[in-house]
Amino acid sequence: MSASYPPIEPYDHGMLDVGDGNHVYWETCGNPAGKAALVVHGGPGSGCSTRARQSFDPTRYRAVLFDQRGCGRSTPHASDPTTDMRYNTTDHLIADIERLREHLGVERWLLFGGSWGSTLILAYAQRYPHRVSEIVIPAVTTTRRSEIDWLYRGVGRFLPAEWERFRAGVPEADPAGGDLVAAYARRMADPDPAVRERAADHWCAWEDAVVAGEPHGGPNPYGGRPSAARLALVRIVTHYFAHGAWLEEGVLLRDAGRLAGIPGVLIHGRLDLSSPLDTAWQLARAWPDAELTVIADAGHLGSDAMRARILAALDGFARTRVGG
Repeated sequence: MSASYPPIEPYDHGMLDVGDGNHVYWETCGNPAGKAALVVHGGPGSGCSTRARQSFDPTRYRAVLFDQRGCGRSTPHASDPTTDMRYNTTDHLIADIERLREHLGVERWLLFGGSWGSTLILAYAQRYPHRVSEIVIPAVTTTRRSEIDWLYRGVGRFLPAEWERFRAGVPEADPAGGDLVAAYARRMADPDPAVRERAADHWCAWEDAVVAGEPHGGPNPYGGRPSAARLALVRIVTHYFAHGAWLEEGVLLRDAGRLAGIPGVLIHGRLDLSSPLDTAWQLARAWPDAELTVIADAGHLGSDAMRARILAALDGFARTRVGG
């Protein structure tokens, strides 16, 4: 079995006015009469990938992809320093998803996404469980402050030289690194474009270093992005993580019981240094209808085995026609 379906183009797309001067790009692929599914991308600020279209059987799914506020094809773009980030929070994104559902006339939909996307999926599903039919999450995160601290400070014990360069990118920060994310967020708001570029370069170099040891990752998955995409990603990531994603610490695990009755498949790489396995394990224990599969050869960026498990989960849920 191939780990993906052939490339496909959207049969419809548009820009949804979500208020506050923001317009969110969306597209739909596959079968207009098929089972509704929403792809929730990571980052935050990565934008949706065309590769995600290939996870869905185009004869059975009506797959919806969208770019979250400030990134991808959504406007205004966070790479523009005049873009007001006050209107880009987790609550805004949850509201955008619900507005998109109403705009597309979907009753209930499957949610698919990993990394930051999993946090946003869990936050949306816990607020609107009656709108969610199933959930598939590879690379589980809940964006607790403890997870953020691990990724931007704790992992440094494994990569001391790279972390020292990362910390040196914001020399005004606490030498112990406790406020690195907030310091980078301030740099990304600097009016000087050269300051923003240097900060984005340092940030992406660290992100690339963390996943560089994975057996199936490509070269420079963060630093190799086009300039505008890289600037938007780092500005949005630092904005969200400096605020703990505006989530009470541990709330998505604490309230996982709200997902009762929603079948879930959690797929996590044992070699994921960015998001260690314990978060996925804790979520599986707290969510009564979730099944956790651990992929031995995968890190945060996945592997063929992880992609095959994702496809199997989505194909399995495609047999249950729910929503529209």
